[in-house]
Amino acid sequence: MPPAASAIAALLPKSNAAIEPCLSVVVPVFNEAASVQRVLGLILAQRPVREVIVVDDASTDQTWELLQKFAGEPRLKLFRQAQNQGKGAALRSGFQHATSAYVLVQDADLEYDPSEYYVVLGPLLAGVADVVFGSRFSGAGAHRVLYFWHALGNRLLTTLSNIATNLNLGDMETCYKAFRREVLQRIVIEEDRFGFEPEITAKVAKLGVRIYEVPISYYGRTYAEGKKINWSDGVSALRCIVKYNLLRRRPR
Repeated sequence: MPPAASAIAALLPKSNAAIEPCLSVVVPVFNEAASVQRVLGLILAQRPVREVIVVDDASTDQTWELLQKFAGEPRLKLFRQAQNQGKGAALRSGFQHATSAYVLVQDADLEYDPSEYYVVLGPLLAGVADVVFGSRFSGAGAHRVLYFWHALGNRLLTTLSNIATNLNLGDMETCYKAFRREVLQRIVIEEDRFGFEPEITAKVAKLGVRIYEVPISYYGRTYAEGKKINWSDGVSALRCIVKYNLLRRRPR
């Protein structure tokens, strides 16, 4: 029998300080000179972080030069793609270098708060989850008010993904996804761009692993501030939902 909810709650950490280093944070980066230094500083300040794997996706601004300022940090691994391929390709590369028990995806902007790692890690550390999604729409944390149509598109894609996977996720497109490393080792990431999100969701669903969702804060940015995802990525997400759920019988 699974443990009672009260017993699980007692096992969840109350802050990052309560967690020993156990986490590999994989950071895909493309043209984030305005935020990459601050983001890395915040990540490295969190006690659960055992290593940070940064994959620069052939940035054309000063991102790579700024990353060199962290080159002496023993927990940091820096990699650079020869040509721009997309978030999924950067994550595929980064996951191969992860060595910790748990692996988490962190974007290089300031939309997600590393001080909430303990929230995402909680179900993993409690032994009840294999994969955890951090939901921006659960209402527990601060949430910047931005684009209606963008939010509607996210909810539509999540609904269609849920129909195909038979999951009841509230935020399939979230950046904050954490995994037991053994789960990632059973999956090959094929999508190069933002199609990673519906692809990984479909593949963990097919594995039959234990998936949890936790509320997180969201400090979204505007397109003027550097947001990159657009309508064509939404179309690609629809393609990925069909491809990895309906046209594939097994994860790979």
